Amino acid sequence: MVKRNRVVVTGMGVIAPNGIGLEAFWDSLVAGRSGIGPITLFDASAFKSRIAGEVKGFEPLDYIDAKFKPKRMARHTQFAFAAMKMALADADFEPAKHLLDHPIPVMLGVSTTAMDILEDCWGNLARRGPRGVSAGVVDCQPQAATQMLTLALGISARATTIASACPSGLDAIASAAAMIRQGEADIAVAGGTDATITPLSMASFAAAGLSSTRNLEPERASRPFDLLRDSGIISEGAGMLILENYETAVGRGVVPYLEIIGYGTQGDNYASDELFGLGQTMRLALDSAGKSPEEIDYICAYGPGHPALDVVETDMIKRVFGRRAYGIPISSIKGVTGNALSAAGPHQVITCGLCFKHGMIPPTANYEVPDPRCDLDYVPGRSRPRKINAALINVRGLGGGNSSLIVERVRG
Repeated sequence: MVKRNRVVVTGMGVIAPNGIGLEAFWDSLVAGRSGIGPITLFDASAFKSRIAGEVKGFEPLDYIDAKFKPKRMARHTQFAFAAMKMALADADFEPAKHLLDHPIPVMLGVSTTAMDILEDCWGNLARRGPRGVSAGVVDCQPQAATQMLTLALGISARATTIASACPSGLDAIASAAAMIRQGEADIAVAGGTDATITPLSMASFAAAGLSSTRNLEPERASRPFDLLRDSGIISEGAGMLILENYETAVGRGVVPYLEIIGYGTQGDNYASDELFGLGQTMRLALDSAGKSPEEIDYICAYGPGHPALDVVETDMIKRVFGRRAYGIPISSIKGVTGNALSAAGPHQVITCGLCFKHGMIPPTANYEVPDPRCDLDYVPGRSRPRKINAALINVRGLGGGNSSLIVERVRG
């Protein structure tokens, strides 16, 4: 039999609207304190939706050496760079001090490209003509952020960019885990990043009905599974992880946050009775993890706060878990974080790592009015003390992509 390496997470870095760094992020989640507010990155006064989850107080030079010219980077690249630096420090891993047999995989999920640079370049072109456009457009190519991360590592690295809409970040983590599991690497950097709070992006999301218009009460606008939800909230941020072979991590003397044990991904199948692929991804993840529904202690839901999508996820959980669905605590962190697109999945993995560490399940913020079509245990009101051993993470994206990941407490 081919040996399958165990894959653990030893370092985590987070940039999110509700906090920069693990402590601020976790404190906000547990308190149900929202990071959503009025848009300040541009003048949104004429927009139908004028609220979003902006990352606050982020100064690139606090995390990125000036030699990398951080001010010229796209905002989502800045986020990924900073989150990777946090994750490396959290894992106590300095790449330049280790002799590795092969390049480190760096896998980054992105849902869009560098919209801030792209829109700025287009504005310059419209105002000043071709001579007004700088070479900065190169920095908005999809792979630019991943390539910057590999450059920052300072050692031989293998860069891969994954673009599968909102599941991209989770898919990047699963892909890196697969390489370690199969013996192609002992350590990897993986995660997701997005920064789409720009005029064109926000106008497009609003036109598609994907951004709440509850402009007068932004902190209460993102309401996963709540009867009064009107849509999700677009946000920004990054989540980066250090993944390692369990034996390598033990040899380094680090304590992992969690182990990655199962994964499934599938698009919606319009020819099937089960239209939405999320049900099948949960089954695939359970099968690959060797887990039964009875062994899952917590579901970290996609739960974007969209009127239809929250019902779909609820229905799919019921199909997969049967009566057990009513006994599993389920929460969505998007009431606090908003939907950070490709960073959302990594944010959920980080949440689960902190749940294992602190013995606590964060609440679904702003869940106040029960929806008869969403009738499961969404951990309303306040966080819940609970030791969990295995958790399921769901992410769904525009275009019908679905991914599920199963993580568990690390066993010795």
